[in-house]
Amino acid sequence: MLLGKNVRLERIFNRNTGRTIIVPMDHGVTVGPIYGLIDFKGTVNRVADGGANAVLMHKGLPRCTHRGYGKDIGLILHLSASTALSPTPNAKRLVGSVEDAIRMGADGVSVHVNLGDETEGHMLEDLGRICSEASYWGIPVLAMMYARGPKIKDQYDEEIVRHCARVGQELGADVIKVNYTGSIESFARVVEACCVPVVIAGGEVMESTRDIVQMVHDSVQAGGAGLSVGRNVFQHRNPELLVKALHGVVHEDWDVEQAMELIGEDA
Repeated sequence: MLLGKNVRLERIFNRNTGRTIIVPMDHGVTVGPIYGLIDFKGTVNRVADGGANAVLMHKGLPRCTHRGYGKDIGLILHLSASTALSPTPNAKRLVGSVEDAIRMGADGVSVHVNLGDETEGHMLEDLGRICSEASYWGIPVLAMMYARGPKIKDQYDEEIVRHCARVGQELGADVIKVNYTGSIESFARVVEACCVPVVIAGGEVMESTRDIVQMVHDSVQAGGAGLSVGRNVFQHRNPELLVKALHGVVHEDWDVEQAMELIGEDA
């Protein structure tokens, strides 16, 4: 692996634990200016102060969020997009490049693939090409690998998630983002089949803070490398405090009760 890629990965991952807390903020393209993503700089400040390792966003946002002060936080430039207004919202298209990321000083790039969609082939081609280009320049690639399409009955099924993770790994991604499969035992089998770090997605907004903390805790116990969770973090009533608690879980091996005590909630 190129030294440059190692250096950039250490800006995204905690070098001591080999784990990460990534907060994606790419939702505005998909669903518009939702709560938590109006005051971008304020949101970045809050998650950075909480101890997040990196944020993830489209190429137009760093100009609105670069602070020049406070805690360092890594930047992953997201290269895929589609909107909820489209008749084919699962068909992602490239809207950025590795060169964009280099020019902006980003530490990595990310690509979204929906396996099972009718346009799967185009998305796989995009991921493969971006991984090749990024490898040449020493830029880490995070692959968001989901199963969404007419043949997919349960996108959280262990075998489906394992397949998603394996595709991302085999096409050259350095970090794989997948759905959590619901149990330590099943997610451990996802992780063991992948030779690069695996982080969990957050999905839809969860019913309680405890549910978020429990999911993150269990994924780490299964061997996961942390999380890449957006709405469940930046739409929380106190994102900074939640990230501090998740930092304890991910990087200091806290149990759920320790995290909940810090947050000050019972559920």
